Amino acid sequence: MIIGDIKPKKEKKSRRSKHVVDEKVPLLPKRQEEDAGYDEFNGASFTGAVFNLSTTIVGAGIMALPATMKVLGLVPGIAMIIFMAFLTDASIEFLLRFSRAGKTTSYGSLMGDAFGKYGRIFLQICVLVNNIGVLIVYMIIIGDVLSGTSSSGVHHAGVLEGWFGEHWWNGRTFVLIVTTLGIFSPLACFKRIDSLRFTSALSVALAVVFLVITVGIAIVKLISGTIMMPRLLPDVTDLTSFWKLFTVVPVLVTAYICHYNVHSIDNELEDSTQIRPVVRTALALCSTVYIMTSFFGFLLFGDATLDDVLANFDADLGIPYSSLLNDTVRVSYTAHLMLVFPIVFFPLRLNMDGLLFPSARPLSRSNTRFAFITAGLIAIIFLGANYIPSIWDAFQFTGATAAVCLGFIFPAAITLRDHHFIATKKDKILALFMIVLAVFSNLVAIYSDAYALFKKNSGAGPRA
Repeated sequence: MIIGDIKPKKEKKSRRSKHVVDEKVPLLPKRQEEDAGYDEFNGASFTGAVFNLSTTIVGAGIMALPATMKVLGLVPGIAMIIFMAFLTDASIEFLLRFSRAGKTTSYGSLMGDAFGKYGRIFLQICVLVNNIGVLIVYMIIIGDVLSGTSSSGVHHAGVLEGWFGEHWWNGRTFVLIVTTLGIFSPLACFKRIDSLRFTSALSVALAVVFLVITVGIAIVKLISGTIMMPRLLPDVTDLTSFWKLFTVVPVLVTAYICHYNVHSIDNELEDSTQIRPVVRTALALCSTVYIMTSFFGFLLFGDATLDDVLANFDADLGIPYSSLLNDTVRVSYTAHLMLVFPIVFFPLRLNMDGLLFPSARPLSRSNTRFAFITAGLIAIIFLGANYIPSIWDAFQFTGATAAVCLGFIFPAAITLRDHHFIATKKDKILALFMIVLAVFSNLVAIYSDAYALFKKNSGAGPRA
């Protein structure tokens, strides 16, 4: 077993050992060959890396994609999903190429190589803002689905309440405490991202369960003649409907954000040359899931498709066993988010450690630091999801901004900076396009969220 792995490990170690830039600051600490805890680890497999990266990509955003089809129509909508997959692949290629040139092994050290200490710190802050916001939203969604919500003024029963009635043990706070202690905390204690490959595979499988149920229901209703083929092109009748087309840009731009985990996965691969095939396979897998979910979700619900298609599964679907199928979709999606949680948490913890202790030894070799940072971050996420009013509104602004910075603005800025003189003219033109698209997406997202928040608050005034 060991003999077969000697050559890949030596090659990987040789490439990594030349790292001289900011080597104490991890997005993932360098593999410590002398660390006893890693002696039996011979590198992550291709399949495990694909599942981990796919799980990073497919989070809660998948539920917003059918609504983009309602705005854009099927042809432009699907074309945009494919286009963003290619653009994401290009931005990740920028990161990997400049990481190889600078002998850096993390996103943070790559930003440090290009822009110095403040570039690294800015990157780490963006990861913190983005990932804490994402994880809080995940926890809010899990609580809403399992225990219900009354945030809109009308109580929507959760799955557990629907099954067993209202009890103290299926209340929101208790359910989230059990979920945090029983699922999130144990999965957050792994020191290698490859240790999450099986839960990542299950997470992708649960997303496919949602897709299969949606496809099945749509086909049954299509055969029975109760639904019509959806619009292929957008319905633009006036200036308002034209501007509405741009409101879906932030959803599509952030659909494939996974850049903060690419280096983590690359560092653990048995053969580091596989990272490009891993990225492309994961993007192809996620694109397929996105396209099918968007197509069949819009086919099923048509113009009644809500911004979060999961909410459409809260009513009678007009077919036998509708209630059972609704509950299956909601529970499988909730379980999917629970298993996405540790994958998003992994780079969050490493960047928090890099921000607080930039000169310390790797986090994986300090159990005390590892435990305190893990417990502190989980506590912040739990408190944010349960006790901070309107925190979702706040992260609608900061989350969109941080996500596009991580996915497009930073890779493009590194390319334009071209610290190692390896960028071509084509690379720089593409980088400029990424920045323009990202800034436009940010402006649209901020305007849309501010308008929606203002409208909600002004509408709530007279009722009070």
